Amino acid sequence: MRPVDVCEDVATPSQPQTVLPANRSCGATHSRLVICNENGESVGTTSGLGTNHWGIGIPECARRIADMVERCKQEAKIPMDTPLASLGLSLSGCEQEATNRELEQELRNTFPNLSDSYAVSSDTMGSMFTASSIGGMVLISGTGSNCLLRNPDGSTANCGGWGNFLGDEGSAWYISYRAIKVVFDDMDNFEKSPYPIEKIWALIKEHFSIETRYDMLTHCYAKFDKPFFANLCKKLALSAENGDKLALSLFQEAGVHLARMIKSLLPKVSKDLVKSGELGVVCVGSVWSSWNLLEQAFTAELAKMPLPYNLNLVRITKSSAYGACYLGADNAKVTLPRNYADNFTVLHTYTASSCPVKNGLMNKADISETFH
Repeated sequence: MRPVDVCEDVATPSQPQTVLPANRSCGATHSRLVICNENGESVGTTSGLGTNHWGIGIPECARRIADMVERCKQEAKIPMDTPLASLGLSLSGCEQEATNRELEQELRNTFPNLSDSYAVSSDTMGSMFTASSIGGMVLISGTGSNCLLRNPDGSTANCGGWGNFLGDEGSAWYISYRAIKVVFDDMDNFEKSPYPIEKIWALIKEHFSIETRYDMLTHCYAKFDKPFFANLCKKLALSAENGDKLALSLFQEAGVHLARMIKSLLPKVSKDLVKSGELGVVCVGSVWSSWNLLEQAFTAELAKMPLPYNLNLVRITKSSAYGACYLGADNAKVTLPRNYADNFTVLHTYTASSCPVKNGLMNKADISETFH
């Protein structure tokens, strides 16, 4: 059995003197690659630059992936001319089948000895399959936000993921943006803030090293840096923890937005996915570290409609590269041991609301009311 490799927090199987699957999980700013043996144990790891092809182009994306694979092979003592059994790629920007196939073809043509098999998917898939074998929901709230549903039959649906110009509600960037917007609107007397703005304005000036509102413009246009912009959220979280009402209100608003993203996809959840009586939601991103600031508004928004099953919010404790590894191994029909229970912890369980039920099933009118 030969090793499998995956991009951006991915794991791949490998075995001494043979090549196994590898998995790689990659984002816009950084990537991580893991090679695993046939027992699912990591035998090599490395990291590299971001691999979002929308930002760097498919040829450069392929080159960065190949570079990481070669460095990881060295660590795992796999000969350079020995291809991996499978390369699982769970990458930011890989949401479309056409460009996924284009990336795979670029890898096959330019690096023919890299891998025998490829499984290219979005970064959300890596997170999802780290925690479950049948699918579920992934809700990302990091620098940006996105929500993806995958049913056992392979059908998918998403809400968000459109970037800061068109979305990113509930993300660190959006929380930071909203803080600045509320302060500016208050100072303009355009819309008064419900709470004092002085502490938040001080945080904004400190974070961006500015003195006046006009100094902020360069950070919004000529020198816009989304990750740096979003990092203001850390200071806002600390301020909220210390009792600032405006900062807390921003996280409450984020909690509402994240709950709405889940609600938007519930009508497309298949019965097979929730046969156990619960829907798994993998929560990814740094904003979930402030769950205590989100929880009240999040659960209050969910409570506005009845749910026929529990929502089990979990956070993965292993790199999403392992999910990419599982996908790569399955695609190559490589048997790879896995224990999903070891890969996550439960953040919160939202208990099912009472729904009108008849003979164990809700009628169409009740379903419409429940999910709309």
